[in-house]
Amino acid sequence: MSTPDPGLLSLNTATVRKQWSLAQAIAGCARHCIRGISPWRHQLHEMGIEAAVHAIKGHDLTVTGLCRGGLFPAADAAGRYAAIEENLRAINEAHALRAQCLVLVAGGLPKGSKDVAGAREQVREGIAAILPHARNAGVPLAIEPLHPMYAADRACINTLAQALDLCDALDPHNEGGLGVALDVYHVWWDPQLASQIKRAGKTRLLAFHICDWLVPTRDLLNDRGMMGDGVIDLPRIRSWMEQAGYTGLHEVEIFSKLDWWQRDADEVLEACKERHQQFC
Repeated sequence: MSTPDPGLLSLNTATVRKQWSLAQAIAGCARHCIRGISPWRHQLHEMGIEAAVHAIKGHDLTVTGLCRGGLFPAADAAGRYAAIEENLRAINEAHALRAQCLVLVAGGLPKGSKDVAGAREQVREGIAAILPHARNAGVPLAIEPLHPMYAADRACINTLAQALDLCDALDPHNEGGLGVALDVYHVWWDPQLASQIKRAGKTRLLAFHICDWLVPTRDLLNDRGMMGDGVIDLPRIRSWMEQAGYTGLHEVEIFSKLDWWQRDADEVLEACKERHQQFC
């Protein structure tokens, strides 16, 4: 299998969020010749949108995504309305950054609820409410299915098939502007992954996040592995993505409080570059 193009590497700023501000991450990407970046909204707000836009443009970086929108389910109508309003703001921010997509993490069960089907319906309604604004702004919405361990508290959309079912329900003619973000950490285990990536095709595959699954995993949220340190067959999944028509960047997203967040950030970026070439 061919080695990935080093020019396809992108940095999700979560990978160095304990060491660097967004401004430092932007400068670090430029210094390490990493051409893509994906900021998180809290860091964007800290830096200021105008300053971030200026710095990203000045370093000629591609914004592969903005993290994150979604989190739609709520216990009452006021909460659901507030979530939609927050997502409309996120769309505006993604537009300002010229982001290739706004990543949507669905949200889990409302407090006190056991109705997972109802939560999924709220997600569908929430995306339907914001999709017209996203299309007008030219911001594709990328639904990111999360591992089932997060179904209750973070995301009740847990497989690529579920995410694509939502896309088909809300965009039945595949008119664009709605698709999926595939994060290997969340979907590597899925026996239907290859067929669902093929089903998604080029128009639905909006983002590709890479890292690794460690054995043992010491913290299910914050112990992701650097590529090559775990059990995910990254070259195989990349091949499925490419066969389906994906030509976008490969975004490294690693939450690692026990390892990579404790290292020098320049060392982390060097490792990202080396491991991308060796193990992806």
